[in-house]
Amino acid sequence: MRSSLNFNKSTWLRLLLLLCLINLSVTSFAQTDSRITGLVVDNKGMSIPGATVVVKGTTKSASAGIDGKFSVVAKAGDVLVFTSVGYTTKEVAVTTEKYYKVTLAEANTAINEVVVVGYGTATRKTLSSSITSVKAEDLNKGAIADVGQLLQGKVAGLNVTASGDPNKPAAVILRGASTVNMPGAPYYVIDGVPGAEISAIAPSDIATIDVLKDAAATAIYGNRAASGVIMITTKRGKKGVTQATYSGYFGTEKVSNTLDLMNADQLRSFITANSSAFSPNDDKGANTDWMKAIERSTAYSHNHNLSLSGGTEHSTYSASLNYFKKQGILTESSLERVIGRLNLEQYALNDNLKFSLNVSNSSSNSINEPLQNVVLLQAAKHSPVSPLYNTDGSYFENLNNTGYFNPLAIVGNAQDETKLNILLGSFNTQLKLPFNFTYNVNLSYQRTTSAHGEYYGSYFSKYPTSNFYNNPDPAIGVAHTLIGSLFGANGSAIRSNLENTTKTLETFLSWKKQLGNHNIEAVLGYAYQDNSLGDGFKASSTNFPTDYTGYSNLSLGNPYAIANYRINVGDDLTYSKYLMISDFARLNYSYKDKYLFQGSIRRDGSSIFGANNHWGYFPSVGLAWRITQEDFMKNQTLFSDLKLRASYGETGNSAGINAYTGQLFYVAAGTYYNNGVQASAYTPFQGSNPDLKWEKIATKNIGIDFSILNNKLSGSVDIYDKNTTGMLFRYSVPPALVPGGSITANGGSINNRGIEVTLNVSPVNAKDFTWSSNISMAYNKNKITSLKGIYGNPDSVRYSDPEGPGQTNATLQLLKVGYPIGQFFTLKYAGKDATGNSQFYKKDGTTTTAPGIGTDYFYLGNAQPSVIMGWNNTFRYKNLDLNVFIRGTFGNKIFNATRADLSYTAGAATSNILNSAANDKISDTRNSYYSDRYIENGSYARLDNATLGYNFKAPFKNVSNIRVYTSVNNLFTITGYKGIDPEINQGGVAPGIDYNNFYPKTRTFLFGVNVSF
Repeated sequence: MRSSLNFNKSTWLRLLLLLCLINLSVTSFAQTDSRITGLVVDNKGMSIPGATVVVKGTTKSASAGIDGKFSVVAKAGDVLVFTSVGYTTKEVAVTTEKYYKVTLAEANTAINEVVVVGYGTATRKTLSSSITSVKAEDLNKGAIADVGQLLQGKVAGLNVTASGDPNKPAAVILRGASTVNMPGAPYYVIDGVPGAEISAIAPSDIATIDVLKDAAATAIYGNRAASGVIMITTKRGKKGVTQATYSGYFGTEKVSNTLDLMNADQLRSFITANSSAFSPNDDKGANTDWMKAIERSTAYSHNHNLSLSGGTEHSTYSASLNYFKKQGILTESSLERVIGRLNLEQYALNDNLKFSLNVSNSSSNSINEPLQNVVLLQAAKHSPVSPLYNTDGSYFENLNNTGYFNPLAIVGNAQDETKLNILLGSFNTQLKLPFNFTYNVNLSYQRTTSAHGEYYGSYFSKYPTSNFYNNPDPAIGVAHTLIGSLFGANGSAIRSNLENTTKTLETFLSWKKQLGNHNIEAVLGYAYQDNSLGDGFKASSTNFPTDYTGYSNLSLGNPYAIANYRINVGDDLTYSKYLMISDFARLNYSYKDKYLFQGSIRRDGSSIFGANNHWGYFPSVGLAWRITQEDFMKNQTLFSDLKLRASYGETGNSAGINAYTGQLFYVAAGTYYNNGVQASAYTPFQGSNPDLKWEKIATKNIGIDFSILNNKLSGSVDIYDKNTTGMLFRYSVPPALVPGGSITANGGSINNRGIEVTLNVSPVNAKDFTWSSNISMAYNKNKITSLKGIYGNPDSVRYSDPEGPGQTNATLQLLKVGYPIGQFFTLKYAGKDATGNSQFYKKDGTTTTAPGIGTDYFYLGNAQPSVIMGWNNTFRYKNLDLNVFIRGTFGNKIFNATRADLSYTAGAATSNILNSAANDKISDTRNSYYSDRYIENGSYARLDNATLGYNFKAPFKNVSNIRVYTSVNNLFTITGYKGIDPEINQGGVAPGIDYNNFYPKTRTFLFGVNVSF
């Protein structure tokens, strides 16, 4: 038994040893490294290029390609960690499977996204100021070349108005007009280059736009940030990812709305009913649509953008080439532009040293409609009974009618062209130093060259110089002036070539440190900027042997044979040069990411201002409380984020004045007889003001940021109070007090108060179908609080004088304390009297048919909107997406001076009128008088864009995605406005006036494709 027992034990020991060896062998085989592959996608099934895959606890890593595919060496039991910017980190355990499809959920980007601020970046959760960010995919779509239009309706408080003119940038006003001097656009910073020209960047190259709205955010830019700051970041390459993309579209445009002018039959009926008749010199039996004659039936546009980006372990690169061509709907207008861009980043010293090079060049050719405002006016008022051409093919003209010219003849015998080249380059060096310091040196150079030419052919010699007026946009001190002398004799040419250069040095030291629960960030810097404007020449000539030379060869002219002709050598203040030097500092502090503080100050020095006020100081402070970080909020489930903000800051403004505004300045004043010769004479143009200084804008802001229902609803609310003091204003004073009788000084103040609301909601977020919606709304109230200055205290200033028929000095608007910029101040219509003639209210409440200009005026509405709104909706179903964007303005008035002038029935025998004037009598000579009869509600809601697209994922080898889409702009507009379009210019001091100068709006249809390789 014992031997048997011993045998059995020995046998079992051998068997156990054999099993251990087998298990060890199997385990060893299972733990052998092998190649693991897979695909990284988002919750919509779209690939995530560049996602990082790390084998947890090791140095093994890989990056997903442009198609989201990855490959990494790992073994069963390892854990793969997947990360990507904007997505939640995910861990996946490796089994015996060799292929994994990993879905990453989107992170709460509302608080974690990176925001570009002055001289640095920040995450949204650490902000104590008001900043709105717009990503590239959320910018407006369409045949758009202007950054302002890209943001239209996208940012609460940003009022953007644009016409159909391809060569005219949109007017951009942030949080209301801040000055009567020049309510200008925000200050643009592109890739850290301050004051960069936005037309140097193609819309396809933009990655993000950050709009800095309150003074706590903008004060770091001091005297240039009065109207807000817009930070533009272009696309960059990524390490380890090589990507080539092509995007392009083709578009067609048609006029979306026209003036309801009478045709020939309607006008004949009106003339007959009023016992009048056409002159046989006008009535040639035609039925001409003069507006159509100056317009294209269809305008075409196309855009192509090719980009290449990538990077290695220690460098990245990005390059692009953009071509854009757009025809204007007016026959002679167009824009053609080519933009090249290159970005290089090189890292050294273990990535502690980074060199960045950014170079872009924009070359554009703008063909302008010659004498555009005159052409629009003439086409609108020309009688339909007159033909375009005489029977011999020459242009029809009846010069017996005063101020009556064939608009087709004007366009056909003139040229107006501008070639613009913008070179923008910057070189940045960033060095990480010990003790958490970082040192930056930024050098930038911008050169803008404008070559402009105009030619007016010998045809213009037949026009009487005594009644050929221009048709300027309304403003303070602007009136119609005779320009007939511009045409000279036998052709007249103007040529100019001007160059602006800006050289900038910015250097700053940053420090970032975490001490327990305390986070500190500080910036200390210096800036130097050298500006040279208008360096070049301007010249004119006349009396050419042929019109074929155009403006290309001025030497062929013989101006000296024309009596009294003076060669145009440009304005006396064309050239200027000035310097700006600045010191700035900012401190950010947070405690437990719960209590946030930001303070900044900028000291600016400028040679523009008076000797006693070269320097200005612009401080700001911001506080924020992240309430959701408090212990008493830990157990609640409603709020994902809740932050309360408050800020105060001051900024400055020097826009609208030139380098020598504060100095005594002389200009040429003809000649005088001196000892037998005609010597040049000079006279003072303006007086000196050594006390001239910056306008100052102080802004208080209170805001709240929130995210609720597991981030399904997020948004912000801001309440602000913005005060402008020391406005820059040009005063007319007796020459005995000030040489030249003119001086620029500080005086007056303006207040803007408003509320801004932004809401982001995701009503549906299913696997195959999502719906996201964004709404932005803003209310603003503008008021002039003072007009008092050291050189005067005017009670009011009347301005905006369209000079309609029989209405000399009939202004439309008024600057007045207690009223807004753009306040309408004019006659009040009282209907018809017993004889059918128009009558108006007098100041005492009685009526009259002969009201007093300026005396019988009433306050009759505000041109500035109370509310501006944008509503964006994006729907996605698998690979199909639909975007619908609606925007509008509400509560504003428009002075339809176009309708007033085209209602002048007394001139119907020679000029056309609107159908809306059909019930007025031809004997009513005052029916077109500017009054509240022509003040209309300017509110509107517009379906601004609808885009339908489809994505083809990896349709071919080496092609990761193809997106095709179709888009329509300006599909329809809901409005009660009777003019062509209610989107009337809100820029400048004379907003909301429609006066025969409105470039027609269009409806655009696009087909586009985006290809990623």
